[in-house]
Amino acid sequence: MAKKKLDITDGDVLVVIDVQNDFCPGGALAVPGGDRIIRPINRVAPLFDHVVMTQDWHPPGHHSFASSHPGKSPYDTIELAYGHQVLWPDHCVQGTKGAEFHKDLAIKHCQLILRKGFRREIDSYSAFFENDHKTPTGLSGYLQDFDEASRLFVVGLATDFCVLYSCLDGRKLGYHVFLIDDLCQGINIKGSLDAAYQSMKEVGVRIIKESDLL
Repeated sequence: MAKKKLDITDGDVLVVIDVQNDFCPGGALAVPGGDRIIRPINRVAPLFDHVVMTQDWHPPGHHSFASSHPGKSPYDTIELAYGHQVLWPDHCVQGTKGAEFHKDLAIKHCQLILRKGFRREIDSYSAFFENDHKTPTGLSGYLQDFDEASRLFVVGLATDFCVLYSCLDGRKLGYHVFLIDDLCQGINIKGSLDAAYQSMKEVGVRIIKESDLL
């Protein structure tokens, strides 16, 4: 028996996380194979009436950059006021080529581009909250304008960081969250990818494939 496809309804929202040059091959914080998900995302996007895209948008000297902490290197960890922080190479700096969306990403009917990580003193992985887990990005308020919005389909970069925390926060806020697994790509630092999948499964994120939709 053929597997039944998921029906996409008017209230479903596609959330496209950080498909930017710096996260793609050749970028400052490249996710291996990060550009391979772009064409599949373009195929799936027309199924959705509502599309939101997030954009990492750091000021120079952001506190999450290793270069902002003398003696530290990328991927070292430190404690900041809001807790544990991985230090990253400078990336997605406001107004730079690296912060732009990849040129092949083609979602003309996107309704909202949400910039995150623009506060110098705090990083922002989730599409919903900054890394203190309480400062909102504004996405939740935006979605509340759609009374029927209850299901979020999440794709993008990177699975084990910004995608992960967006999915977890979506569940905390009461949404049914679907991770389209083959439309995401991870970094995998010290087992972070396996840990991400485990965390998502524990809170009820449903992990699906593009073939479940098309």
